[in-house]
Amino acid sequence: MSAQTPPTLLKLAMQALLRDETLDMSALDKLPMVFFPALFKEALTGRHTTTVKAMVAAWPFPCLPVGALMKTPDLETFQAVLAGVDTWLQRKFHPRRGKLQVLDLRKKHHEFWSIWAGAEDGGCSAETTDEQQVVKVLPRYALRRRLKVVADLCFRPRADEEQRCFLQWAHQRKGSIQFCCPEMTIWAQPIHIMKEILNVFHPEHIRVFELNTHWNVFLLAAFAPCLGEMRNLHKLLLAPISTSVFKISNRTTDREDKCINKFISQFSRFNCLQHLSLKSVYFLRDRINQVLRCLTTPLETLSITYCHISQADLNYFSECSKLSELKHLDMKGVPLKALDLMPLRVLLENVADTLLSLDLKACRMKDSHLTVLIPALSKCSQLCKVNFYCNEFSMPILRDLLQHTANLSKMNLEKYPAPLECYDEFGYVSIERFVQLCAEQIDRLRVIRQPKCISFATHMCPRCGERCVYGMGSRLCLCQRRQR
Repeated sequence: MSAQTPPTLLKLAMQALLRDETLDMSALDKLPMVFFPALFKEALTGRHTTTVKAMVAAWPFPCLPVGALMKTPDLETFQAVLAGVDTWLQRKFHPRRGKLQVLDLRKKHHEFWSIWAGAEDGGCSAETTDEQQVVKVLPRYALRRRLKVVADLCFRPRADEEQRCFLQWAHQRKGSIQFCCPEMTIWAQPIHIMKEILNVFHPEHIRVFELNTHWNVFLLAAFAPCLGEMRNLHKLLLAPISTSVFKISNRTTDREDKCINKFISQFSRFNCLQHLSLKSVYFLRDRINQVLRCLTTPLETLSITYCHISQADLNYFSECSKLSELKHLDMKGVPLKALDLMPLRVLLENVADTLLSLDLKACRMKDSHLTVLIPALSKCSQLCKVNFYCNEFSMPILRDLLQHTANLSKMNLEKYPAPLECYDEFGYVSIERFVQLCAEQIDRLRVIRQPKCISFATHMCPRCGERCVYGMGSRLCLCQRRQR
């Protein structure tokens, strides 16, 4: 019979405190600071809402990253946290030397809990260097005096109970608390609702903004001033849900032109933008060069997907100084069949020392297009990922491409289309031919370098809508699986 390890004094003390339903702030004010992190975690996990509320009000550290402990929704406990903040606001005297300054509701890992992990086993002593470590990992805004509440928000047509509760609570307290939303995602919300939300969560604190909306250009123009206030944006994604309301005929009205120009002009106000994604934004055709001209900082990521661009747009790629440090270029779903790709080749040559990923999936390219790009691709020494799925390349041009990748030693993910020779006259895949040709390509590549993860994929099967894939994770389409 093995002896069980007896609970530590800290464990026994926490158990006693959690059993005390009358626990209040006066008792917590006398509690050594080292007890707080472990006790709070126990109270939160056990849903001791009275204790949670009291501990938030008496929290002795500058930051309480409670969101890291609440990844599973629990409305009652969440309301107890907010009630604790209300109690904190009502206190006239805060005896703790490190009074609460930031309530972090983001559901992300926070270093605070790692530093204090040893306290539960008695590994930390009160008011020691551990507290100094905690201060070091706090963001700058944690050192200010006014209470700040930080939360990442995703607005969908139907908000969950926790979000509705939080937004109502925040709206009522916007005069006494500073609310910050570093990452905001919007799905199909009325514009007046978004303006109300940005009146509480000021745009200047947003670093990542994703707009998925059915708004037309007139509503976007009305929202443009709010977008322009997001001066600290690092990442912007615009992805309209309904493409039909964005598609504008070649002969646009003056009013539409003014709305589009008003929206685009806001890009000149982004002082920190590094990642720009434009998905299915059809009204930007012939205006992408205008967007790039407005940028004030070099981009690390440029993603223009599932929309049409003009030759004038593409020509500006080779001239734009804000693309000179590009690490990720994503143009999947952009038809390039009718365009001269020499400007894209020049861009790839300009970023050969920085480019990490390139996605040209479903660009309707043929052999002649890839022939233009191969000399530049062979120089991209840092390239790790490429995707050429859903283009139309013959066996010889694919062989030429792979032979020119000998210097790409950092490549760890490669996706190529099945050679055209795999299809019969009706466009159906010959599986035997597909497997044979893809195996030959991989064998040839292994003579040059060792591929880490490579695959070849056919077009979508017209019968079942699936692809056949050869390489890592090989599979046949549903039709072919049924035949075997």
